[in-house]
Amino acid sequence: MQETGTTIDTLIPARLERLPWSRFHTLVVAALGITWILDGLEVTLAGSVAGALKASPALRFTDSDVGLAGTAYLSGAVLGALFFGWLTDRLGRKKLFFITLATYLVATALSGFAWNGWSFFIFRFITGAGIGGEYTAINSTIQEFVPARYRGFTDLCINGSFWVGAAAGAGASLVLLDPALLGTDMGWRACFLVGAAIGLLVLFLRTFLPESPRWLVTHGREEEAKTIVDRIEAHAADHASLPAPDPRKAMRLRTRDHTPLAQVWTTLFHTYRLRTFVGLALMAAQAFFYNAIFFTYALVLTKFYGVATDAIGWYILPFAASNFLGPLLLGRLFDTVGRRPMIVLTYGLSGLLLLGAGVLFVNGHLTAATQTLAWMAIFFVASPAASAAYLTVSETFPLEIRAVAIAVFYAIGTGLGGVAAPYVFGRLIESGSRESVFYGYVFGAALMLGAAVVAAFFAVKAEGRSLEDVATPLSATT
Repeated sequence: MQETGTTIDTLIPARLERLPWSRFHTLVVAALGITWILDGLEVTLAGSVAGALKASPALRFTDSDVGLAGTAYLSGAVLGALFFGWLTDRLGRKKLFFITLATYLVATALSGFAWNGWSFFIFRFITGAGIGGEYTAINSTIQEFVPARYRGFTDLCINGSFWVGAAAGAGASLVLLDPALLGTDMGWRACFLVGAAIGLLVLFLRTFLPESPRWLVTHGREEEAKTIVDRIEAHAADHASLPAPDPRKAMRLRTRDHTPLAQVWTTLFHTYRLRTFVGLALMAAQAFFYNAIFFTYALVLTKFYGVATDAIGWYILPFAASNFLGPLLLGRLFDTVGRRPMIVLTYGLSGLLLLGAGVLFVNGHLTAATQTLAWMAIFFVASPAASAAYLTVSETFPLEIRAVAIAVFYAIGTGLGGVAAPYVFGRLIESGSRESVFYGYVFGAALMLGAAVVAAFFAVKAEGRSLEDVATPLSATT
């Protein structure tokens, strides 16, 4: 291990970028991408159990209380992202993706044992903190392992896997919320224990993953980084024919043990201020758009269409499928057509489709089935748009501040666009006024259209470029 402040020449990024897809990359996707599945499971269960929480003798929630529980979860995610994101850049990716998962595991299990409203809110807050920390540690790690030519599609599909968790949560709710099986008060508790059980399996998978070689080399641990890359190369099917890395792509770095917060501030709000503006616009718009609608999905179905609580899962399953198919079918275009045109298209079309569906809703032209079909069409496009926001903020800033940058954008974007949204929409739905809910939809659509305009002018063309080419490391020297 070199002393910090030592200048080294390294080919680690070039070696990682030239690799073909291998079993190792599949392991990374499986072990780390599960984060979004867990988040989808959590959010869906929280929405699906809304009716059960209102009927629970221990909680007896109102519609506003259900929205407030969503806000507690998102508030925890904001603070967890900031705290754990700072630690991820300082202590390493691997340590943090174990700590954040453990936080999630404990808190989501405790949610199932809540004895009153306040205990439930607190446990949901801590659960959110674990998931928020996961976003920063996991996004940065995946970005640093996956070669540029696969990065956009892989990142969008992984973020889109949130909806695999949503489908699992919907399916679980259909069984566990059946009053004939566990009763009124036990079903929703069992739902939260499902997430904890899945998390235990993920802990095992993550034991096979190494630290990010890119992070190691900037911290003076080049020999460790070389050993890890040697092992990754050995997983390549055509290992024997791998071309030697181009020596012209060697990087000269001055090693460091951490990046001062003052330099983080300067990098985000001075050096890359336009990229920061784009990141905030995309994150805030998609956060409001998603959190406002999805956290209150069940409330709309029960309030305006009379759908039974234990049948909500049947409506979430097709919605979740559409959300996953969006990134899966459109994701490759972000690498071929390009980041900027696809971000503009998906954000703009999402806003227009929501406006159209809102008009049909306020005029009473929709049924529970057609409302679900409308949401499926909207979020087939909005899902890759939201995933592209995470892709943008994780690939357009230097390696040394990647995790904390993701944290800052997630925190500010979710704080501005997401934390209040479930509570506000809960109140709008509670009023029973379609017109009030419609105005909420109009606001969400306007945010998406505004973000599309920002992206049209300022989004970075990052497709096919290595992370170091998109944003030169702060530790780079000549």
